This record gives sequence, C-alpha cells and structure tokens, in this order.
Amino acid sequence: MSGRAAAPEPHSSEWSVRLRVVEVGDLTQAHAVLDTGVQLIEVEAEAHRSSTDPADPEIGDELAVGRALTALGQQLVHRGSVAAEAAESARRRDVPPPDSAW
Repeated sequence: MSGRAAAPEPHSSEWSVRLRVVEVGDLTQAHAVLDTGVQLIEVEAEAHRSSTDPADPEIGDELAVGRALTALGQQLVHRGSVAAEAAESARRRDVPPPDSAW
C-alpha cells in the first residue's frame, strides 16, 4: 500500500439549453430553457429596435438571446448561493455547541 487515499470519482452531468427567438416588428423575444436532467429553468428576455437602428434581425436575436442567457446565469448563481447558504446553515445546526466552562 502506498498510504495515499484514492481519488474521489469525478461528478459529471450534461445540461442542455433550448432557445426560441421570435421577432415581431421592432420587438425580438427570446425564451431559454435549461434542462439539468433534474429540473427545467426557464427565462425570457427581449430587445426593442430603435427607429434609428438598422432593420437587421440578427442584431435583435443576439441582444435578446444574450439577455436571456445572462438572466439564466444570474438565476443559476442565485439558486446556487441560496442552496449553499442552506447547506451551511444545516451543517451548523448539526454541530453541537461547544462545552461551556463558565
């Protein structure tokens, strides 16, 4: 025996994102769905074309999708932070208070 602990098995998962983009007039809407295999997280975002902007649908698509993905990222960070805080709080409740010498 080498005395070294075996490395833990790596955790692996695959998540997928579906995007739907719809442009109607000067409004582009993006709907993003993240499938974690356990839950679906959905967000929506939009972009409005100004009358002075060129009528290029790709610009609206990029802005709306970028905003949807940003919102999705913010939601994931928030959910992760809340879960981490809850886990830490539960861990603290499970630790007995130190003996008081007073």
